[in-house]
Amino acid sequence: MMPLYGRFLPMLPDEAAILDAGCGSGRDALCFARRSHRVTAFDATPSLVSLAERHLGQLVQCLRFQDVNWHNQFDGIWACASLLHVPAAELAGVMRRLRNALRPRGILYAFCKYGKGEREHRGRRFTDLDEPGLAALLEQTRGLEERDTWITSVLRPGRESERWLNTLLRRTAPPAPRAVTPAPAYRPGSP
Repeated sequence: MMPLYGRFLPMLPDEAAILDAGCGSGRDALCFARRSHRVTAFDATPSLVSLAERHLGQLVQCLRFQDVNWHNQFDGIWACASLLHVPAAELAGVMRRLRNALRPRGILYAFCKYGKGEREHRGRRFTDLDEPGLAALLEQTRGLEERDTWITSVLRPGRESERWLNTLLRRTAPPAPRAVTPAPAYRPGSP
C-alpha cells in the first residue's frame, strides 16, 4: 500500500483530518493515525467495524456510504476498494456526499476494479469503473476535479490478472455567493 499512500498523503496538510470510507479491518486508518493524522473511520459491516475498532483503539462508525452526512470536515477521504460495492445507480449521489464531506481543495482517493458495469462474484456485488465511466461519474457529481488517474495490478498470488482504477480527485472551491440586488421599493402610483 505504500506506493498508494505516497501519492495520497503528500497532497494533504500535516496532521490532516482523514476519513477512511469503508475502512474494512482498519489497516489504512491505522497507518494514517501512526503518521499523526486525525482519522475518522466507518464501514457498513458490523464485524469489520469491531475489527477496525480493535486495530485502531478508537470508535469506528457502522455506516453506509449512502448515509454519509459530514460537511466540510475532511482534508482527505480514502475510499480504497470500498466504493466498488455501491450500486451504479447510487454512485453519483454517494460521490456528492463524499465531495460535501471534503473541505474545499480536499483530496479524495478511490480505488475500484477496472471495467464497466455491475456484476456479482461469489455472492458479492461489484460496480466496476474505467476511464470513461469515471468521466461520466464526475460529470454527474460536479465539484470534483481529476488530479491523477492510473491503473494498477494486484500483487496477491492468484489475482495477478486483476486490474484496478486508482484516482485522486480534488474538491473545487465552492462558488462565491452571488450578491443579491434588492428589488426597488414599491411606491404607490408606480408601474
